[in-house]
Amino acid sequence: MQENKFKDHFLKTPDFLKRLFVRAEDLWEILPYVGDYLGTNIAPKMEGLKVGEVYLDNNVKVGKGTIIEHGAMIKGPAVIGENCEIRNGAYIRGNVFVGDNCVIGHCSEVKNSIVMDNTHLGHFNYVGDSILGREVNLGAGSILANLRFDQKNILIDGKDTGLKKFGAILGDNCQIGCNTVLNPGTIFKKGVAYAGNSLKSGIYNEKQIKELLAK
Repeated sequence: MQENKFKDHFLKTPDFLKRLFVRAEDLWEILPYVGDYLGTNIAPKMEGLKVGEVYLDNNVKVGKGTIIEHGAMIKGPAVIGENCEIRNGAYIRGNVFVGDNCVIGHCSEVKNSIVMDNTHLGHFNYVGDSILGREVNLGAGSILANLRFDQKNILIDGKDTGLKKFGAILGDNCQIGCNTVLNPGTIFKKGVAYAGNSLKSGIYNEKQIKELLAK
């Protein structure tokens, strides 16, 4: 296992993005640099299969075994790994890294985000300005909100992130229930399962969420 200062969240960070993670003290510091990093380091290549009419931007890399279904749109810069499903109506809106064996499903939108291996955004999900670890699943209709109503910077436990747009950071093996909304600046460590109407921003571990749900 590679050295990983964010081990409470991720067993391993993607090799392709290692330099992004190394430079950050807090995980949200990565988000403003995702687009420039991808734009500089991508070697555009289409090795997957397009089914029907698909919009595929120029600065996009798609790995072997990945299927992109009719009606999907992928704007660059973007990396889509191997053996993924980009389903009908999926919208990848640029500055996006998707690992291997992932699903971006029908009417799911992703922008300025990192999605690691074996993670599923299967149905009607919004993921903006977020980082999702491995083996994460978003239930149908779950939303990672990324902008405060008052347009002010997003705070994490009183600390100013300097970001007006910041969705969520979900560690490995997190599960989000159907129709759940996570408020801007919600951070889950590994293994958190949460289902509910809404959740106040902050940093949570598995024990804290179980106690919260038990009330």
